[in-house]
Amino acid sequence: MDYNSDNRIVLTLDAGGTNFVFSAIQANREIVQPVTLPSEAHDLDRSLENIIQGFTSVRELLDKDPVAISFAFPGPSDYPGGIIGDLGNLPAYQGGIALGPLLDKKFNMPVFINNDGDLYAYGEAISGYLPYINRLLKKAGSNKRFRNLIGFTLGTGFGAGIVHDGKLFIGDNACAAEVWLLRHKLIPDTFAEEGVSIRAIQRVYAGNAGISLQEAPTPKDVFEIGMGRLKGDQKAAVKAYHEMAEVLGDAVSNVLTLLDGLVVIGGGLAGAYPLFLDQMVAEMNSSFRTMDGKEVRRLAHQVFNLENNEKLNLFLKGSEREIDIPGGLGKVKYDPVPRIGVGISKIGTSRAIALGAYAFALHKLDER
Repeated sequence: MDYNSDNRIVLTLDAGGTNFVFSAIQANREIVQPVTLPSEAHDLDRSLENIIQGFTSVRELLDKDPVAISFAFPGPSDYPGGIIGDLGNLPAYQGGIALGPLLDKKFNMPVFINNDGDLYAYGEAISGYLPYINRLLKKAGSNKRFRNLIGFTLGTGFGAGIVHDGKLFIGDNACAAEVWLLRHKLIPDTFAEEGVSIRAIQRVYAGNAGISLQEAPTPKDVFEIGMGRLKGDQKAAVKAYHEMAEVLGDAVSNVLTLLDGLVVIGGGLAGAYPLFLDQMVAEMNSSFRTMDGKEVRRLAHQVFNLENNEKLNLFLKGSEREIDIPGGLGKVKYDPVPRIGVGISKIGTSRAIALGAYAFALHKLDER
């Protein structure tokens, strides 16, 4: 699907616990100056009024009617039904709020609401990392193409989305890719998000630096300390990101035993990849042991760090060769090494979510 020349307009919303940011997208481009209003997280009536006002303000900036409203909203939610559940960062939304049906009635157009991790992955699959890698493979003369992508977001929480052959997979209860609930490799009685999040970086840094959690620097500063560009406990900073890499690599590996596709990482912690991506890929390429002591690869695939130019070139080249068809009936091409790559978003998390929301709405409209 290529929506770069599609003239349909979709209204979008970036919903945060503090502010709501409203915009409009046409042909994969933002076409208005965004409108920002407070989220009024503790007052449902005022929050809903601001959502209506925000979309109304953006629509008034357009010279053409939009065809849909599409955006990400926190969960738990019944996303297909547009019903918002009990939210932590927006406490006014409790007991089931019919946000989608409300907006449908107010604006008389289709409304699509999804999880931000899902829309992030969809944006990367439609207009971001997936086509980027496939273009590189084509340029390199490879016959390999990828159709599946799993997008992971690292920040306040640990989220993900799954895209299979151009379609977003959300599951029967809109609960697919709840990766935050995978088991924490290093602390098995808790969940992965406790090791893959902003609070995890600060907790591990503080523990290894011998300071209180309240004194811990931001993850960005921990990264700068780890890179030697800011004063602080460099060993503790490196430890914080390396421990996250081990937990993250294990969690992503668990996902990839069921799903076979590219991996792209976004979110607030993604920019610190020089301190964690090599270690994450090493964890994914590690081995298990059989009961009699033999090594078995952690994954059936070989995993490549696509932010490393040498590894990227090996990934693009592959191991393709020609083999004989038995009986002298000619030759066929064969690549004996299944491979996947892990990389960092090239378009940014917010843009990927917006493009995912745009593409999701148009795809759903085209299916009708």
